[in-house]
Amino acid sequence: MSPVAVSPSRPNTRDYGLLDRLLHRLALGSSIVAEASFDADQAVAWRGRQAVDLNRHVFIAGLARAGTTFLMRRFHSTDQFRSLTYRDMPFVLAPNIWGRISSISRRTIQSVQRAHNDAIAVDADSPESLDEVFWRVFADHEYVSPQELRPHFPSEELVKKYVQYVSAILASQAFRPNRYLSKNNNNILRLQALRSAFPNALILIPVREPLQHAYSLLKQHRHFSSIQTTNPFVLDYMNWLAHHEFGLGHRPFAFPQTQRSTNYPPNCLNYWLERWCDTYTWLAQSKPHTSLFVFYEHLCGQSHWWIRLAKLADIPVADSFITPPTLVQHVISDLFDPELAHFASTIYARLIRSSHIDF
Repeated sequence: MSPVAVSPSRPNTRDYGLLDRLLHRLALGSSIVAEASFDADQAVAWRGRQAVDLNRHVFIAGLARAGTTFLMRRFHSTDQFRSLTYRDMPFVLAPNIWGRISSISRRTIQSVQRAHNDAIAVDADSPESLDEVFWRVFADHEYVSPQELRPHFPSEELVKKYVQYVSAILASQAFRPNRYLSKNNNNILRLQALRSAFPNALILIPVREPLQHAYSLLKQHRHFSSIQTTNPFVLDYMNWLAHHEFGLGHRPFAFPQTQRSTNYPPNCLNYWLERWCDTYTWLAQSKPHTSLFVFYEHLCGQSHWWIRLAKLADIPVADSFITPPTLVQHVISDLFDPELAHFASTIYARLIRSSHIDF
């Protein structure tokens, strides 16, 4: 039985038998089991747990397809951080207990291209966006509805529990890095809470040129809708992780005073342009003033941007880590509203002008 999750980031689920799927359904699909695993792990991790609230953690949050995975992997490659990986699945709320159990039958998982079909390979030790399970299990009624995801204002008690969870995650790794790395797009709904919990953390919000970004989201929505139609377990899995970015389980972010009325379906490019406008209008208004917009187009082909980010994160810069990604421009054949695209472009330009960090 593999410690690696049946994941939407993996190309298919043929490698996983009935027992694997039942285990994932038990660990992720049952809130009772998930909460019990969390409580048990907290007890196990108590001795090794440290005060981590003042550490220089890194939180990456933005719309999917904005370069969030690239940033997460680059930070993770420095070995300065502990991030949840596929080895932590499916008992992601119990990293200490599950780490000991899974190590008994630990096996190497071959690196394969993830299901996004974007040339990004994943294996058992790849970092992934998994900590949203915590918020879904303990507070889904506060921000999740059948139609949408809303801004989340967790209680002080719940935020404290999340800090304890991060401490347990750090305690679960043998060489004990004291800095946590999270890539979680849903965290844009609770950035103020994260800043309050971790006042010294570096919060990065990737931004991508809106028309290219919207088209990438549309492609993934069509792609995952097709996958989930033929394999319903992938839909269940993404719902358990609260990954509603696209596909049949898509639930858009809904922000007060920013959401534009729409008659566009998710299979339309205009729909995703509107979601882009809503999201980055909200973030421009609501993000903590110390958080940073990071522009995907600037990262591509410009190594000095990564050098600057590394310095801001207080991590060493090595030559092997500064090769920038290649900027890919999609040829867009779908129709779109030019006025809407222009409106999105004005927001994008305003975000660049207002960025106060000199790169």
